Amino acid sequence: MKLNILAFAVPLFVGLMLLEYFIAQRKKLPYFNLHNSIANISIGIGERLCDVLVTGMFYFVYDWLQKRFGIFHIKPGILLWVALLLCTDFLWYWYHRLGHEVNLLWAAHVVHHQSEDYNYTVSARITVFQAVARTCFWAVLPIIGFPAQMITVMLLVHGIYPFFIHTRLIGKLGVLEYIFVTPSHHRVHHAANEQYLDKNYGDVFIIWDKLFGTFQKKEDTIETVYGLTKPLNTYNFLWQHFHFFIELAIAAKAQKGVWAKLTIIFGRPEHFDPTIRKKAQAVFNVKQNSDALPDTLNRYVKWQVIILLASLFLFILFEANLSIVFRVSYVFTTLLTLVNCGAVMERKHWVFHVEFLRLLSLLMVPLYDFLLFYNPIVPMAFIGLVMVIVAWYKTIQKRYLSLLYNTSNVC
Repeated sequence: MKLNILAFAVPLFVGLMLLEYFIAQRKKLPYFNLHNSIANISIGIGERLCDVLVTGMFYFVYDWLQKRFGIFHIKPGILLWVALLLCTDFLWYWYHRLGHEVNLLWAAHVVHHQSEDYNYTVSARITVFQAVARTCFWAVLPIIGFPAQMITVMLLVHGIYPFFIHTRLIGKLGVLEYIFVTPSHHRVHHAANEQYLDKNYGDVFIIWDKLFGTFQKKEDTIETVYGLTKPLNTYNFLWQHFHFFIELAIAAKAQKGVWAKLTIIFGRPEHFDPTIRKKAQAVFNVKQNSDALPDTLNRYVKWQVIILLASLFLFILFEANLSIVFRVSYVFTTLLTLVNCGAVMERKHWVFHVEFLRLLSLLMVPLYDFLLFYNPIVPMAFIGLVMVIVAWYKTIQKRYLSLLYNTSNVC
């Protein structure tokens, strides 16, 4: 049986998040909001899930580029590992900086900045869109001549460091502040304060920001505000991922001529019309219910996330041994559950439709197995169940929402 040891990153990072939470609670520091943390972790689960499915493709891309276009034929060595680290971090700086300066790239990166908290859970706010965008920049590495094996190992190591700088518990670190990106530096980067905007793009080394004029020191006298300058105000899993792509599409469609449309797509976020957000929200009926959730609903959402984290660990660990049908079913069910969590936190009535789809997805694997062995009993029972639900859909929906929310105040 083949096991993927990268699965152990899940309990490791979750454990560190919990440790930070308990320390903050003990010191009575208001660094954690339950729903923000759930939204952050939900995006992280989605990214890990997608990353498992596409990582192999990235390796293939690096390998193909190096063998076909590699300028040098680089072999591992201490100095070359150091060179690769510096090159990787340098390319990250420019990917990250352009991610804040180009609308199309900002659409992929904006998810990471949506949280109004700043703690380890924020480090989970990475999307597969960002992974694809980064790969386009890191494709320079195999063309230089670095082999795919070295690049993959370096990206894993390089990707661990940023987790530890997403915290408010660690203060300034003395002489290290002059060389490395520290929590203090990165708090500036995530701040919505005007004097902090578009600063400190580095990932491991702060030297690039100092070299290219984007460094800003954290001022102790300034109260830091985190998140977007125009807060998103929703826990909607899909909207968090796609809202700026949709806003871009609406803005570009309103322009006449190809050049005008390209100017919108590749323009700067600070020049983008902020009123487009309201138009996009109106089209998709996106609004947040500000009413506080009762403890029962909070527990319901928390347990869904806990179960997802446990199942994600097992899925990554045994992924190579699972059938394609099981993998597709698990991915679809997990994504539906993440949508479900955001919908419940906002008391959306359409959550029942998500639950229905989730039920169908959960039954996909046993249905497929029984069909494979020509056993008609389970497929017939499955079809019968679906027919009953469809026939009594509105009644079941009303009863479900009544039990779930115990109120008529839903969106």
